[in-house]
Amino acid sequence: MQNLSEKIKYLPLQPGCYLFKDKSDTVIYVGKAKNLRKRVANYFQKKDHDQKTLLLVSKIVDVDFIVTRTEVEALILENNLIKKYYPRYNIDLKDSRRYAYLKFHVGSYPWIEVVRKKEGEGDYYGPFVSGMERRQVLEVLRRYFGIFLKKPKENAKKIISTQEYAHRVKQAKKILAGNVEEVETELEKEMKKSSSIGFYEHALVRRNQITALGSLKEKQIMELKRNIDAHIINYIINENIVYLLVFNIRKGILEGKQKFVFDYREGIISEFITQFYTTTDVPKEIILPEMIDPAIKDYLELLRKSPVEIIIPSRGEKKQLLDLVHKNIQETFFSGLESVIDLKKLVGLKKLPKHIECFDISHLSGTATVASMVTFIDGKEDKSKYRKFRIRAQTNADDFAAMHEVILRRYSKTLKDTMKNPDLIIIDGGIGQLNTACQVLNSLDLDIQIISLAKRLEEVYKPGISQPLSLPKKSKGLLLLRAIRDEAHRFAITYNRLLRTKKTLAN
Repeated sequence: MQNLSEKIKYLPLQPGCYLFKDKSDTVIYVGKAKNLRKRVANYFQKKDHDQKTLLLVSKIVDVDFIVTRTEVEALILENNLIKKYYPRYNIDLKDSRRYAYLKFHVGSYPWIEVVRKKEGEGDYYGPFVSGMERRQVLEVLRRYFGIFLKKPKENAKKIISTQEYAHRVKQAKKILAGNVEEVETELEKEMKKSSSIGFYEHALVRRNQITALGSLKEKQIMELKRNIDAHIINYIINENIVYLLVFNIRKGILEGKQKFVFDYREGIISEFITQFYTTTDVPKEIILPEMIDPAIKDYLELLRKSPVEIIIPSRGEKKQLLDLVHKNIQETFFSGLESVIDLKKLVGLKKLPKHIECFDISHLSGTATVASMVTFIDGKEDKSKYRKFRIRAQTNADDFAAMHEVILRRYSKTLKDTMKNPDLIIIDGGIGQLNTACQVLNSLDLDIQIISLAKRLEEVYKPGISQPLSLPKKSKGLLLLRAIRDEAHRFAITYNRLLRTKKTLAN
């Protein structure tokens, strides 16, 4: 598993929820954040936490996340996740009064009331986990749609006819059910019709209603939808690799995500769906970016023993959810991989360098010569694969000789058998160090992509090319190269200092 500090380093700079886990992979705390990376990092950087937070931090061994589009969505998702996991270090809100429903009472003039339980006859919407959002919905329905928020008096007919009020209630119920776009379409038609015949005041009312609904659309995606069980599946295919996420919705609550990575081939998505549901309960709805073979739908219905709806949304809330999964794929898998892809293009590599190893030499006036090897997977550090070497030969500040030794030791004998070869080797140095490393690889009959990065002008050297490449200074590819080179340099210097300290203490 990737080192926790490195995971935090690459968390998204976006709103969302973070899930802290302990050594048994149990979720022990769920939190929301405007900036995921900054908020999570604060737990480990701040020293003056209270005792409960210090205890929480001492138990954290892993962190997961779900990106949202807004802070409000993060708030709603946080409460949904807490209701699912009941994490040990979150406040127990099972009986909290902040969870509430909106109840439409029955009658000639139905009115809305905030209730804590589903009791008595009426239509219920929610639960609403945010009091602020609940109040905003009520204000829109009261102010722009004329819905009563308390039981109307007997003379309500003098204010509005039962027929007109019934139409308003019908629209309000559609809004609360999440069908905002349907209501918007109705209102737009009415607005255009009123404007065309000169009923400008009526058209202005409709326009104001449409504007008010726009303010609600961003708030609904996690909360207003009804009791449904659904899976939202989306994926990205990159370099013949499929990166796929499944979002789980149970009883209208977004519970979490499952991630998968596998090789791409024709028909692989259908194969994934077939295999996935052999070990997972089939939900009532499956939301996908594209249609699947109808035979698979029949197969899923056999497994579920009831109808399964396959939905390919092009707009509306479900399309927003599908897009949200796509966004989470990008943040989950590609925050570092984008730099790797850019590096491949800029340097002209034949193979995507998903696995990179970088070497650096360090010594003090020719003494305590050491070499470091750092490993990056998909553009992110993997410290479990770092290696350090104490140079055995008397190199006398000969970096070429030291490089020859370390490349030979890494790619032959024991390390060759126990470690997978990388897609790319990076040498800290110029053309001389690169040629030395190439000679060793040739002697071992190894065909591994290799380049070097010179310190002074940040120039990239490739085998067989006399002139160095000068990459754009702000390109993701060069920034990744520099980060890898700097990490190798840091790791080498740390080891060099350690050896010198030991030598001093021994004397």
